[in-house]
Amino acid sequence: MKATFFTIFTLFLFLACKKESSAKLNDWQIISENVQFKDEGNVFHLKSGKFDYTVPMAKLPFKKVILLNASLVGYFTELNSEQNIIGISSPEYVYSKKVQQMISDGKIQNVGNEQKYNLEKIIALKPDVIFTNYIASFENTYDLIKKNGIEIIFLDEYLEQNPLEKLKYLVLFGKLFNREKKAVAHFEIIEKRYDSLKTVAKKSVNKPVVLANEMYGNQWFLPGGKSNLAQFISDANATYINAGSLDSKAIPMSFEEVFAKAQKAEYWVNIGNHVNKKELLQINQNYTKLPVFNDGKLYTVNGREVSKSNDYFESGVVRADLVLKDYIKIFHPELLPNYQLTYLRELK
Repeated sequence: MKATFFTIFTLFLFLACKKESSAKLNDWQIISENVQFKDEGNVFHLKSGKFDYTVPMAKLPFKKVILLNASLVGYFTELNSEQNIIGISSPEYVYSKKVQQMISDGKIQNVGNEQKYNLEKIIALKPDVIFTNYIASFENTYDLIKKNGIEIIFLDEYLEQNPLEKLKYLVLFGKLFNREKKAVAHFEIIEKRYDSLKTVAKKSVNKPVVLANEMYGNQWFLPGGKSNLAQFISDANATYINAGSLDSKAIPMSFEEVFAKAQKAEYWVNIGNHVNKKELLQINQNYTKLPVFNDGKLYTVNGREVSKSNDYFESGVVRADLVLKDYIKIFHPELLPNYQLTYLRELK
């Protein structure tokens, strides 16, 4: 009897410990495989890539931020948190009219660019935090900033290949800037719209073949089959010519290699910021050999572009639903008869 009781008691303890361990693991808010965070008492924990951060809750919410890559601006505009930005690098790449006005008014300072950051200005601004992509060659710059008591958080959102996981960074920013309820609400709305649009796209029995990107020099950097663009094309119910690739990055190929893959392509998307097809040919006359160039439809990503800034890479990072809607409109126009393209534009 005692042996039976001991066995049951031991099993109970094991299950209780296992449940507690599982609960601790589940405390983490998962953004993606690369990013997760959790509250633990008076401390906020963040894992981002190979970096771990421990921020006292007393320092949150952050109030003053410097952004060293413009692609993060979209998260702040979505949350109406532009007022938290006090400095930004390469401001010429920012599309947001509100942020550009704040730069003109001196409310947001230009802190240089990747060739040369203005460290004196960055330190003088005394931001609560700096967000940037991690670049190994800038380690000395990062160390100098940290020695001046400034927190640097590395967020490589550009590495995220799932559009909804890239969108979900919004929840992290909401947490850090006291916009959590708004961030979660916006994420859920956009996610729901995205999933609904995927369902709409599946109504078409036609799955047109799609070519993407263009040549730079002697190489065509064709997005891999696990890339963000490949996911958009798949969710829009189309067939990407490089879908079979297991790469998440763009793969350098010769024109001949792409030519062989693209024989059945009906659409060519995410071409650079060209004005027309004639201008595109000035880059490479070989394009005339592609059946899609002569008989298909071509689309650039400069539907919302001003000078060097392009909103496809700014608000488009957050508004995954509108990006998907563009691709569905292109591949299956009959499904969205009243919709006008937001980020993409037909090249004629």
